Amino acid sequence: MDETRTALGPLQLVEKRWVLGDTAQAAWVEFRPEGLYSRARDGAEDVLPWPRIMLGMRLTLGGRYPAKSGQMTLPGWLGGLPGPFRGRGGGYLHMTVRHPYEDRTVFFDRHPRWYSLMELVLLEELLRQTVHAGEAVRLADGDWLGRVVARLAERRRWAPGGVQRVVREAREAAGA
Repeated sequence: MDETRTALGPLQLVEKRWVLGDTAQAAWVEFRPEGLYSRARDGAEDVLPWPRIMLGMRLTLGGRYPAKSGQMTLPGWLGGLPGPFRGRGGGYLHMTVRHPYEDRTVFFDRHPRWYSLMELVLLEELLRQTVHAGEAVRLADGDWLGRVVARLAERRRWAPGGVQRVVREAREAAGA
């Protein structure tokens, strides 16, 4: 891949694998061909097959359920700032799965770097649109995801027409 930007918020390219969270710590989520692989802080591993994921995905940072449907809690903000909280805490990927139907939440450790609100919103919308379109398995296509992330990572300001349009155009430009 020839993209210069290989991260969008907590999503990062690590040794040709797209990972959500900091692999130098204990918990992360990896987009694999067979499904969403998660490694918990206690070392437990799980693979959630792509066809089970439905109804989009939601991303939160800091607390599992931030108040007023936001994406971040105070610890989520502090984890990216210089000082004693830098790199502490983590985030959650929320989704609804089928067979059996249940809500699933997967934890990942955060990186010590700052995640901008724009990056978090774009990443969540990318996950939501891709799953909603029935194309969750595309998240495991490293080349496709790399092209989408490269386009979205260029965004520094809110775009006219909204985040949904920007993500839709990035997904379409990345091709099949």
